[in-house]
Amino acid sequence: MKPVGLVMDPRFEQHDTGPGHPERPERLQSIRHELQTTGLAGRTQAVPLTRCDEALIARVHDPEHIRRVENACAAGQHLLDSMDTAICRDSYEIARLAAGSLVGLCDAVARGELARGFAAVRPPGHHAERDLAMGFCLFNNVAIAARHLNQDKGFSRVLIVDWDVHHGNGTQHIFEEDPRVFYASIHQWPLYPGTGAQTERGSGAGEGTTLNCPLAPGSGDAEFLRAVREEIVPAAESFGPDFVLVSAGFDAHRADPLANLEVTTEAYGDATAALCGLADRRAGGRLVSVLEGGYDLDALAGSVARHVETLLDPRR
Repeated sequence: MKPVGLVMDPRFEQHDTGPGHPERPERLQSIRHELQTTGLAGRTQAVPLTRCDEALIARVHDPEHIRRVENACAAGQHLLDSMDTAICRDSYEIARLAAGSLVGLCDAVARGELARGFAAVRPPGHHAERDLAMGFCLFNNVAIAARHLNQDKGFSRVLIVDWDVHHGNGTQHIFEEDPRVFYASIHQWPLYPGTGAQTERGSGAGEGTTLNCPLAPGSGDAEFLRAVREEIVPAAESFGPDFVLVSAGFDAHRADPLANLEVTTEAYGDATAALCGLADRRAGGRLVSVLEGGYDLDALAGSVARHVETLLDPRR
C-alpha cells in the first residue's frame, strides 16, 4: 500500500490576518491538534514544504499581480484589493509556500510515491483571479497545481472538484476556455461571490468543461451528495480525468458561521469516498486535495479528520 501524503506545518500560521478575521491561524492549529490526537497524522507521510517558483504562479496570475502582492506585504499593508483579504509582512512568502507545497504533493502522487494526499495550507486560493486578490485568497493554489500538471507532468485532462460553500470564481475564470481542465463546483446559491450559476458552462474551446451545482440555503447531506454522485461523478466519467484535484472547503458544514447549508461531518467522508472511487476508475487513483474554507474550528477539524481518514481507507 502506498502512503497518503500530508502537508501540515506551523509556518502557515504566520499568515496573520488580525483579530476577529474568520480565516485565522487557529484554523490550522485545530486541524493539526485533531489529526495528531486521533493518530491520523501518524498514519500519513509528511510532505516537506516547497517555495513555489514565480514562473509557475505567473502561468495563472499576471506578473503585475505577483509584484503587487509582494510589495503590499513588504510595505506592511494590512489589506489587499478588498476589505476581506487581510495580509501581513509574511503573507507573500507563506502564500508561495502554500502553492509550492501543493505542487510538491501533486508531484509525489504523479511519480507514484504516494497514493493520494491532502494539503492543509493557508492562505486559501480559489477566489484569487488572474489579477485580483479576494475572498481571503492571494494566489490560486489549485489552479497553479492544475496548470503545472498540464504543462510539466503530461496530464492532459485534470479534474478540479470544488466543494467549498462559496463558488470558486477565480478557478472557474482561469480555466473557463481551457478544455484540459474540467471545473466542477458545489456551492450555496445565492452567496458570495455571486458567480457559479448553473448556466455557466465554460466558453470557447472550454465550453462544457465547467459544471456548477448550486444548492439553495438549507440544503443538507442529501442535496450535497446527490450533486457529487449524480451530477459531478457522471460528468467527470465522460471527461475522463487523468488527475483529480479537490478544492476542499468545509464551510458547507451545518455549524459554519459564514453560510447556510446543513452538511454534516460524515457527508464529507462520503463525498471523499465517491471521488476516490472516480480517481481509481479513471485516473490511476491520483487524487490530491487542498484546504480552502471552513470557519467553525470544531466542525473544520472534525471534517478534515473524516476527509483524511477516508483518503487513508476509501472503502471503510
